[in-house]
Amino acid sequence: MSSQIETEVADGVLTVRIVRPDKRNALTQAMYAALAEAFAAAEADTGVRIVRIRGSGGSFTAGNDLADFLATAGLAPDGPTMTFIRTVARGTKLLVAEVDGPAVGIGTTLLLHCDLVYATERSTLGIPFVNLGVVPEFGSSLLLPRRVGPAAAARLAYFGEPFNAARAAELGIVTEVLPDADALRARVDDRVAALLAQPPQALAATRALLHDGGTPAVLERIDVEGALFAERLASAEAKAAMTARLPGRGASPRSS
Repeated sequence: MSSQIETEVADGVLTVRIVRPDKRNALTQAMYAALAEAFAAAEADTGVRIVRIRGSGGSFTAGNDLADFLATAGLAPDGPTMTFIRTVARGTKLLVAEVDGPAVGIGTTLLLHCDLVYATERSTLGIPFVNLGVVPEFGSSLLLPRRVGPAAAARLAYFGEPFNAARAAELGIVTEVLPDADALRARVDDRVAALLAQPPQALAATRALLHDGGTPAVLERIDVEGALFAERLASAEAKAAMTARLPGRGASPRSS
């Protein structure tokens, strides 16, 4: 497992922490492989009831490391990214996100698969896929309009502009906004403990009823998005847009 993905299992909770703070926790293929392994292990472990995911260093994740993504054809059908996406989408354990700082690209689309999302006031979200010459992923082209409505989804997807945690809460992407990282950690600790105190079978059954991430429609959309994303990633348009954001080109390489 990548050293940039840390995991800990305790008292029925798998905590997954993204640890690449110097790059705002931008994700590489090695990190996706480690994330997929961690989520698969949680699914296979009957003692794990909740998966809790967080970032480090004041960031959740700034999305894909564009240099790594371009060099590795990042959304190959059976590659680490798609394996991670499918593993999360098919998961049955409650998924709680603890968001502090940027949650960009897949950092936002992942939240659509979470049961509860807690964020700090300084957190910012965004899905700048079109800006980079590609398309949304993680089933978000289906899940986002369901969550926020078609008009708001179009505005978020077409322009790719960042939005704050308060707006994300208004849209129903974020469950609750906390003032700072300490308050965030305390609140997630409290809510996870409250979930663990619930009757486990009833909670799991209710989660299955409420959660639509693993439905055939969503899994099919993930594959459709993945194929189109890979096609777009190979285009001159996407390569130019992403290359413009690499170091020395005047923009951050961690923005998808």
